[in-house]
Amino acid sequence: MQTFDPERAVAHLRGLSGPLVDIIEQVGPFTLEPEAQGFATLVDAIVSQQISVKAAAAIMNRLVLTVGDLTPQALLAFTPELLRSVGLSNQKARYVLDLAVKVADGVVRLDALPQFDDEEIIAQLIQVKGIGRWTAEMYLIFALGRPDVLPVADLGLRQGMQRAYVLAALPDAQTMTALAEPWRPYRSVATWYLWRSLGNTPAIAPS
Repeated sequence: MQTFDPERAVAHLRGLSGPLVDIIEQVGPFTLEPEAQGFATLVDAIVSQQISVKAAAAIMNRLVLTVGDLTPQALLAFTPELLRSVGLSNQKARYVLDLAVKVADGVVRLDALPQFDDEEIIAQLIQVKGIGRWTAEMYLIFALGRPDVLPVADLGLRQGMQRAYVLAALPDAQTMTALAEPWRPYRSVATWYLWRSLGNTPAIAPS
């Protein structure tokens, strides 16, 4: 469910000076739609940690072919060994199973998360092994459609900002936060445009 008006968000960003305006023109309309399957979004985010978009997509395709619908109950029917056979590392197999257990047991209630603010949601999600702030931020953007998330640890965003602002090196969190200040309250939308300017959404990711 979209929690903001995308047209208003893009209009806000178009009204700013700087390279983002040209990027919006090049990329075109904002087309990100929040994903209905929040649990699957989290599984995807865990799978995507520290690997390329292409590699993550291949593993997710094999996982869906093996498991079927990505629900906690479906995943819990599989052993770590079987999950490794589709390409997950031993560590990531444990992570997705821990996620499945915590959602199935009600420790993490995905259906209740939309009522909380961003930081409260992050605090809930990082209870799961293998879910850090980056993964929780991806959930905020891709599953909940939160408009003002700035994932400063994301390599794709760092690369996009470096290229857009012609920086000598990848920007650190402080630099990114300062550059993104005018984007508020639509930093998620600006982030998506910078991802798209590189041709991916997102690139290699931490947890």
